[in-house]
Amino acid sequence: MPEDDAEEQKPGRISRAVHAAAGPAVRGQERLAAHPPPGPFRPGFWRSPIRGPWLTAVFGLVLLFGITTLMVTGLLSYAAYDPDVDPVNDLTPDKGILGFYLFDWPTRPYWLYRLLQGVHVTLGIVLVPVLLAKLWSVIPKLFTWPPARSAAQALERLSLLLLVGGVIFEFVTGIMNIQLWYAFPGSFYRLHLYGAWVFIGAFVAHVILKTPRMLSALRSRSLRAELRTDTAHTVPEPPDPDGLVAADPAAPTMSRRGALALVGTGSLVLLATTAGQSIGGAWRETALLAPRGREPGSGPNGFQINKTAAYVGITPEQIGPAWRLRLSGGPAEQTLSREDLLAMPLSTHALPIACVEGWSTDDQDWTGVPLLRLAELAGVPRPSAVLVQSVQTGGPFTATVLAGNQVRDLRSLLALRVNGADLSADHGYPARVIVPAAPGVHNTKWVGRLTFRT
Repeated sequence: MPEDDAEEQKPGRISRAVHAAAGPAVRGQERLAAHPPPGPFRPGFWRSPIRGPWLTAVFGLVLLFGITTLMVTGLLSYAAYDPDVDPVNDLTPDKGILGFYLFDWPTRPYWLYRLLQGVHVTLGIVLVPVLLAKLWSVIPKLFTWPPARSAAQALERLSLLLLVGGVIFEFVTGIMNIQLWYAFPGSFYRLHLYGAWVFIGAFVAHVILKTPRMLSALRSRSLRAELRTDTAHTVPEPPDPDGLVAADPAAPTMSRRGALALVGTGSLVLLATTAGQSIGGAWRETALLAPRGREPGSGPNGFQINKTAAYVGITPEQIGPAWRLRLSGGPAEQTLSREDLLAMPLSTHALPIACVEGWSTDDQDWTGVPLLRLAELAGVPRPSAVLVQSVQTGGPFTATVLAGNQVRDLRSLLALRVNGADLSADHGYPARVIVPAAPGVHNTKWVGRLTFRT
């Protein structure tokens, strides 16, 4: 070979050597460029010029505080709704360590459950636009190609799947329950609890891993400057290692200011059309997204109910003149008619009813016999609990157990009247339980037996 020909081959030899030394990463990128993946997996598919770490971090910061509040109120609500006082109340009997109770659910303040569940349900609905915006901002990450380049990345992708899948599952099942759409493949309470723990685990891991990145992204741009920037002056963020910034951004059709305004307006609209069902009063008329038809009419009994007597199959014979209340747990069973109960010293207390679906009544004046007085009459002056059984048959909530502190609160009544009038059949005639700060499902209607325990 001539010397000049040998010199001409040296650059090629060097190039091939460098290419070989670069390893599989470069060769993988070249193969990806030569054979691009289809549709949304293609790097140039996502072209929004406002998508980037800063906007994602803003939505993430809102969700960090919002979802943390949802988790705390949700677990407290579960403890109130499903107290560990007897298997009768335990709707998730195989929950194991996932259902924990550190204290008896308190009866003071009397509006505690109404506040907690109202915040939980209302905030969950209000956060829907923020959640959708956050998912939109990180959607390129869901279509990374190849899906995993290493074992570590595969684990990260799995945690992302649990995070996204968990949050969608929790929000969807929660909204279905709020709207009384019970199309669940099993118990809502069990599914929602298990789904919550899967999501909480993924959420905590995500927060630990991504908080430093979120803080640095928030510091990278000024919120005040972004709120002053219109669409014409909107430019993409600098390229980022997470691949959120578009490789080939399109011309802007909305500014980041506009995106924040759109999401914020959506949340405010949902707040205005939802919160009234928990706040009550005149605001109740603004709850346009709440299920309708819960008010049976006007008058003393004209406030919200969950299920009517006819719906659950209560017959006139079950609550007619032959009805009797049976008290047991003491030396001998006691039997009382409604007239016997009305002849006893009665108490009146103003208490609301708050349900797990987020709606609540205003304070109503309930009149009846304190449960503690009935415990004494049954021969159990210091009860640790009471099993409350309804004359209703065949339903999932025909019995409940109240803890000792609930029985001993003198505002806990076997109510006979409300707002000065006899209970209506839909509100539990001839007698129902009303307990301060208890979920509505534990305020059993059409009571037929009280079994006090020591």
